[in-house]
Amino acid sequence: MPLPLLALAIASFGIGTTEFVIMGLLPEVALDLGVDIPRAGMLVSGYAMGVVIGAPILAVVISRMERRRALLGLVTMFILGNLLCALAPDYAALMVARVVTAFCHGAFFGLGAVVAAGLVAPERRAQAIALMFTGLTLANVLGVPLGTLLGQHAGWRATFWAVVGIGCIAAAALYLWLPRTLGAGSSRGLLNEVRALRRPQVLLAMLISVLSSASLFSVFTYIAPLLLEVTGVSPRGVTLVLLLFGAGLTIGNLAGGKLADWRLMPAVIGIFVAVIAVLALLPAASPLPLAAVAVIFAWGVAAFALISPLQMRVVNEAVGAPNLASTVNQGAFNLGNAIGAWIGGVAITHGLGYAEIPWVGVALAVAGLAFSVWSHRLECRDASAAAPCGEPETERC
Repeated sequence: MPLPLLALAIASFGIGTTEFVIMGLLPEVALDLGVDIPRAGMLVSGYAMGVVIGAPILAVVISRMERRRALLGLVTMFILGNLLCALAPDYAALMVARVVTAFCHGAFFGLGAVVAAGLVAPERRAQAIALMFTGLTLANVLGVPLGTLLGQHAGWRATFWAVVGIGCIAAAALYLWLPRTLGAGSSRGLLNEVRALRRPQVLLAMLISVLSSASLFSVFTYIAPLLLEVTGVSPRGVTLVLLLFGAGLTIGNLAGGKLADWRLMPAVIGIFVAVIAVLALLPAASPLPLAAVAVIFAWGVAAFALISPLQMRVVNEAVGAPNLASTVNQGAFNLGNAIGAWIGGVAITHGLGYAEIPWVGVALAVAGLAFSVWSHRLECRDASAAAPCGEPETERC
């Protein structure tokens, strides 16, 4: 991995760890701060909404900054946010600190994706984005379990101190390894950048991002009770299955980058078909431990293979405003997280069993597939209309 991409991956590892590790530390946080578990769980929702709200705000703030300086500033905000988490005296202060940390999340991944794509040859841009997002997937495999273990034995604040250390390492790596010639952001006015976001293909790509994320989190949010009550595994077994799922996410992320560099929208369509097929198998496989584990691993591979292609799609289509569009798309992914968890919860509340909850993910993935096919057909139609008479359609079609 080229050193600049490694620096971006280290930072994404730290950001991914701080986002998800709180779920493993809810009992410790609730006990220490004197709140109940549901209220402590709002720290997860607060972070997600911080990403959704903060991504476009910070995208505007850093839109004309030199990209290297902007990334270093965002990592500094990340370090400050986690420092405030570690020192938070009460629940309200911890919530504010979590939101401060979340503000830099979407902006960093959005700008980082643009920078990563610009560091390599055009035919490897999606793979470069996937390499950066490898840090996020490894956070689920290593950072969250280890951070949870540290918090359980040394107190939840110790985990945030550890994340501060990761942030400092990431800042040093970015300072040392990022080229000093990354250039500045867009010189266009804000209104022109917003107009770029209004293009149909950009909006379609962001809608597909929301649906892909919603499909994943409508099931993943409730995967632990599914494994405990339907599959019959032990709590320790749930941890092992989630580790395997995280390994699937990592493999899928890298595979998605390669597929996107081959043919982007056909790859997205094919991956959605795979997600639908795997999720449709999960209700039948869930009572059988070995089958359930195999299907969940395959689901992790397919689900995260969509991330870098969809991010690349937004960057490609938002000509003139890639930083803003890429950042807002990170908010779209997190909006999908919240929507998916909410839809899954509503379905369970209205009587759907844990074994049937994958059908909710199937329905959302079918919607994502439909919009992907529509987007690809529009692309091919426009490319055919623009091609000189007698020439074949573009290779993307």
